[in-house]
Amino acid sequence: MRILFVCTGNTCRSPMAEGLLRKLARERGVNVEVTSAGVAASNGTPISRHAEAVLKSQGIADNMTSKPLHGQLTEWADLILTLTQGHKRHVIQYFPAAADKTYALKEYVEDNETVLAEQEELHQLIAEFELSKVLGNTLDEVKSNRLNQLLRNIPVYDISDPFGGSRADYDMTADEIAAALDKLLDKLKKDNLL
Repeated sequence: MRILFVCTGNTCRSPMAEGLLRKLARERGVNVEVTSAGVAASNGTPISRHAEAVLKSQGIADNMTSKPLHGQLTEWADLILTLTQGHKRHVIQYFPAAADKTYALKEYVEDNETVLAEQEELHQLIAEFELSKVLGNTLDEVKSNRLNQLLRNIPVYDISDPFGGSRADYDMTADEIAAALDKLLDKLKKDNLL
């Protein structure tokens, strides 16, 4: 399994996700290849000092530098996990062939059955809405109201951005990422993807 993490500059969140997943997978005896990139990254920028300190405190001494997201990386990956919904939209917009394997990390590991059912209903209503637009029709009022209600109910799947913050901000973000990565490894194992 090859996993690509994507954030903005590839100096904070995605390298922390990369390093933490590599460590967790090794601890669980799971074989994954993992890398990260940024939608607005330059090549070779060191990761932020706080991100590096967080990783070192976890015993992770990977020497990571930033790299921009490009087509070869999206082709390489079996699974692309973004740190925000905005990053997901960016990947899908610029690399549409990767759409079926691109998710926000927290979205991909969602395990609340009610939320999952509402997401499925939302996807169906959005498809109906788009089809209605193409045909020059409108959704009936009941479906339109339900669509709006579902849009309000769906959780936000963005990992907090610690950029420019304190070490404590980075620790909180790393904890948020680590919780999602534990769920990720459980899901991949359950789905026989490892």
